[in-house]
Amino acid sequence: MAPSTGEKMAYLLKVDGVVQGVGFRPFVYRIAYKYEIRGYVKNLGDAGVEIFVEGRKENVDKFLNSLKNEAPPLAKVENLKIEEVNSRGYKDFRIEKSSMGNGAGDSIIPPDVAICEDCLRELFDPKDRRYLYPFIVCTNCGPRFSIIESLPYDRENTSMRDFPMCELCREEYKDPLNRRYHAEPTCCEKCGPRYELYTKDGRRVEREPLKTAARLIDEGKIIAIKGIGGFHIACDATNEEVVRELRNRLGREQQPFAIMVKDLDTIKKIAYVNPEEEEELKSYRRPITLLRKKGKFLAESVAPGLHTVGIMLPYAGVHYILFHYSSSPAYVMTSANYPDMPMVKDNEKIWGMIDAVDYILLHNRRIVNRIDDSVVRFVDGKRAIIRRSRGFVPLPIEMPFSYNGIALGAELMNSISLVKKRKIYLSQYIGNTSKIDVMDFLQEAIERFNKILKMKDFDLIIVDSHPLYNTSNFGRKMAKEIDVEVLEVQHHYAHIATLLLENKVKEIVGIAVDGVGYGSDGKIWGGEIIYLGKDGVRRYSHITYYPLPGGDLASYYPIRSLAGLLSLEYGEDEIRELLYKFTPGAISSLKYGEREFDIILQQIAKRINVSETSSTGRFLDAISSLLGVCYCRTYEGEPAMKLESFALKSRGYEELSIPWEKEIRAHKILPQILEALRKGMKKEKLAYATHKAIGKALAEKAMEVAENLGIKDIGVSGGVACNQIIIEEIRNRVESNGFLFHTTQDIPRGDNGISAGQAYLGGMYLEGYVKKDEVR
Repeated sequence: MAPSTGEKMAYLLKVDGVVQGVGFRPFVYRIAYKYEIRGYVKNLGDAGVEIFVEGRKENVDKFLNSLKNEAPPLAKVENLKIEEVNSRGYKDFRIEKSSMGNGAGDSIIPPDVAICEDCLRELFDPKDRRYLYPFIVCTNCGPRFSIIESLPYDRENTSMRDFPMCELCREEYKDPLNRRYHAEPTCCEKCGPRYELYTKDGRRVEREPLKTAARLIDEGKIIAIKGIGGFHIACDATNEEVVRELRNRLGREQQPFAIMVKDLDTIKKIAYVNPEEEEELKSYRRPITLLRKKGKFLAESVAPGLHTVGIMLPYAGVHYILFHYSSSPAYVMTSANYPDMPMVKDNEKIWGMIDAVDYILLHNRRIVNRIDDSVVRFVDGKRAIIRRSRGFVPLPIEMPFSYNGIALGAELMNSISLVKKRKIYLSQYIGNTSKIDVMDFLQEAIERFNKILKMKDFDLIIVDSHPLYNTSNFGRKMAKEIDVEVLEVQHHYAHIATLLLENKVKEIVGIAVDGVGYGSDGKIWGGEIIYLGKDGVRRYSHITYYPLPGGDLASYYPIRSLAGLLSLEYGEDEIRELLYKFTPGAISSLKYGEREFDIILQQIAKRINVSETSSTGRFLDAISSLLGVCYCRTYEGEPAMKLESFALKSRGYEELSIPWEKEIRAHKILPQILEALRKGMKKEKLAYATHKAIGKALAEKAMEVAENLGIKDIGVSGGVACNQIIIEEIRNRVESNGFLFHTTQDIPRGDNGISAGQAYLGGMYLEGYVKKDEVR
């Protein structure tokens, strides 16, 4: 017989998911109070939250309904286990002290969250005791991942343990009905961290550090500012002279700077913003969002040669206070690091960049976990993550396979992924692991995640199959030390695996397009048609191999790729004549000019120090050089990025074609371009047409493979999947022919997402879907 509504019921609940550090326990307390429920709620560390409830059946049912449907916005209940138990005779409902989990749970803390509207209102309320206090937070906002050392997420397990609460803060912290109940970073001017401003010679500026810093930025000074996950270097983004000076000091000749703009209205004066981009800008993640430039509001040197500029809104109290005092509406806010080095997060280390700045604005709260700003772009109407870090990490990604392991990622744009049962925890952005300092950061990130996730035993370690990557060799060494199996995974197979992971499809024909990845045949891949699914993995087609004289040097000097492509159509003397005629600037840009150019041609002819590649990225670099857009690469992806921006200036385009028989013969477009140049065709039209032609050829070949295999799902991954023209062309052709088109929106499309694909392939391997020999 079912119990009557007046009968008393008792349940023990176990909740997994994002339920720590998001106001979940106060929420449970409030709905228990509302429905006259007795019992308790407490954190179980890594094992989530435990709730015991007892009361009248109708009230318990209402409580459970609210628990499922009214959780705080940052909370995510992934698993809710309900067990009917005996009454324990509780007289009230309480929030009990946290206890440690057993390492078997899946609870995880949320990412760092932008300041909420309630705190922002208090920040500028002269009557509030936290008026203009930069570290204002509550349960719904503030730092999380950047300050945590271990679970459970309690103050003593974060860097806030260095700041004992004052009496007023503790009263708020202990009041379940207060917005700051168990807000672990909560503090005030009396008991919390504080900012100090220093000159280059180490002298402390005595009064009003934030107001003074804002005035100095307005005056054209360059200041290092310690924030949530590390230091930024800031200056007035509307001052061309100071932006150029910052470039000189940092050695960033052309790399675009991110900017922070005081509000959305000001952003709309600087750039075009569609509804999806606006939503992303205003989200709790507050990523850098690449937007199309509008007008001449910013200094030209902020993002030279590009049609986009990376913009973010303020996300911490310190940012809002600086703009409150400042006359400048936009700051350059670039990571405090020299090229390819990790962002500085520690006070003592920032003095190593003193030559780059005029002043240092720092605070005394330790940053436990370094975390850069995330970077996104909307491509063909969908979010493409370029750098997944603050605001996203450490939220996990679900997958269908269960094991414990670690994937070490790629060499550039690195992230790692820890696998715990059916969840992949993609780390923050780590960077260029060819550098020793970055490898140190990678090892530190592994240790931190291991501690937070309580990872003990691994079933598998997954690495890139490249024989010389530092990450791969580190993974092999680690596996040997702990006696765990190693799985080597080919770079582009991992790219395609991210499509299966995010889109929940079982098999796909994937188009992998990027700059470089070590192929299973020892050549450099980058323009591939790949099947991945229940029948294993197979490479069906690719861009026809072309020579890369000088190997990696070709990524810095695109004329090398261009000469290699031309060699498939022309002889040595013809190439020399064509390039002197159509792109002499590319020759003079070489370090040793004409002499080096002659050596390049000899290298190709004699096949000395020449790699072979199917790279889409190097192909686009070559066209960028041929059309006079970019002759030298000063940052990753520069020639191709500038080529896309150049192409988008086009009003209409010339039809060019790339044949696709067994292979995609990209080099066949070059005689067409050269002929069009002879006829005086506008270069931007040729740039646009090249993008359309390579997109068409890739789409047509993928559809042919998919049709032969009887597969409806086609997707694109790799760095070039962030190119608007190419992705739009592929999607239009794929969907118009009845196929389903996929990209990723939550996993980075470039190498920053490789580790997630590796982790997925690890699961496929352990389940027997792919074999060790075929996946490497």
